Amino acid sequence: MYAGSTDDRPEVDLLLRKSKVVREGEQALSIRAQEDRGRQWADQEGYRVRKVWKENLSAWSDIQRPKYDAAMDAVLNGEVPALWVYALDRFTRKGVEAIVPILGRARVIFDYEQLDSSIERDRRWIIQRAEDAREYSQRLSHNVRTTKARQQREGKWLNQAPYGLTVDPVTRKLSPDTTRRKGEKLSPWAVVVRIFDSIAGGTSSRALAKRFNAEAIPSPSGKTWRANTIGRIVHHPAYCGWLTLASGNGHKPAKYLDDKGKPVHCVEPDTVPKMISEETADKARATLAGHIVRPAERPEGRRWYPLAGLLYCASCNLRMVADGPNYRCQLKPQGGACADPASVYRSAIERYVFGEWAARLGRLELGDPLMVVVAARWQALTAPQETEGIREAVAAVKAAEAALNQFHADDRAGFYKGRSARYRMPAKQEAEKRLTAAEERLAELRGPSIDLTAFDDPKLFRDMWEAASEGDRGDLLRLAIDRVIVRKASEAEYGRPFNGETRADIHWATVDDEEAARLTH
Repeated sequence: MYAGSTDDRPEVDLLLRKSKVVREGEQALSIRAQEDRGRQWADQEGYRVRKVWKENLSAWSDIQRPKYDAAMDAVLNGEVPALWVYALDRFTRKGVEAIVPILGRARVIFDYEQLDSSIERDRRWIIQRAEDAREYSQRLSHNVRTTKARQQREGKWLNQAPYGLTVDPVTRKLSPDTTRRKGEKLSPWAVVVRIFDSIAGGTSSRALAKRFNAEAIPSPSGKTWRANTIGRIVHHPAYCGWLTLASGNGHKPAKYLDDKGKPVHCVEPDTVPKMISEETADKARATLAGHIVRPAERPEGRRWYPLAGLLYCASCNLRMVADGPNYRCQLKPQGGACADPASVYRSAIERYVFGEWAARLGRLELGDPLMVVVAARWQALTAPQETEGIREAVAAVKAAEAALNQFHADDRAGFYKGRSARYRMPAKQEAEKRLTAAEERLAELRGPSIDLTAFDDPKLFRDMWEAASEGDRGDLLRLAIDRVIVRKASEAEYGRPFNGETRADIHWATVDDEEAARLTH
């Protein structure tokens, strides 16, 4: 009894439970209705409700039930003389093992069955009804699993349709949602197609999210777009028409595999061609994973300077931008805070960098690591389509290697235990098959090694430089240079000609051993 209370009636706790998911055909009493019934019983029997324990979860699975445990502790320890439950199957569906601890030790009232654990003659009936509830739950669980497995084999989508897709209420098959809502520029499916095409084309997820927000395109949540929202869409197999397993613990959605280890379509056969192609999806996913690095696009209608994007301020490590006749630390024209913002005449730094570039290329010899990079980038400039094919093939190999590594990590973590055990070998075989196919495709595209002897004549590059536009000169510089760090002029250097030896550090292009092997073999 609470301090200061004049109510001397004995106390009773109410244990209320309703499953999160009400199975089809099960007419479960709501939490509110159970509480009303419990309070009515308390008034009729001369009890005062001390505490109400509410659960919204299963009574059969092995998940933790802290409210149930607390209610049981209270009645078993004598903290409260009685515990009221609407029905025995609301109390437990684990059978006699959950009933034995209360028999002869505590008073638990099962209202629906009109049974009381403190009454001797009710013991047998409580045990019997508990076993009946357990048997019913097992049978129901088996039926649900069987039905779900059959529906999955048939490619039926059992959950809410992903953004951009709609589910037929009769066939449970997915299809593109091409309905354009009032006031919206694009249908949800048109947004999905744009996401895959943009990411596959090299647009970053962050840039695309920013673009969508600027265009006032609603996100799946109706709020603003975020990079991770776009990432989840790109990685979801349903957009290619595949049924998926429920994902959790940070795992990306995975394709559902049937008993033969084959993926199952969740769309009608005539809808498959309308879905995102596997080729586009693979490109988009490889780009997001960083396996494909695409060349930067030049903005239309804007002058492109040779060193644009190559110069960095030594003080803040941010890019320098063209500003009138100079290149300046980007924080200076924006009024930002940089301790020593660098600034240099465009003509002076361009002459110096070109001179160093031409001299370095003139010293190239076979076996020089820089020659490997220059040759590969030269091939990308002169044969972009062939280079793009090789770049995508390399990305496919990296993605396949990552998928196989992920399988082994999941396997070590126990992801394929229990009911998921049947997916282990199909998942392993699919990952290995994908890697083998990617390696074979790359071997076909590589063809002969790059001819490095094409760079023996340094005059070739000087002639190209003289004939090139400013933008093309930037491409030529990028054959051998990754970045140039520029320092602010010292007091002694003010008013004097630009001295590249003291004010600029050129970072020549490099590749790791693995990439070098792929480029030259």
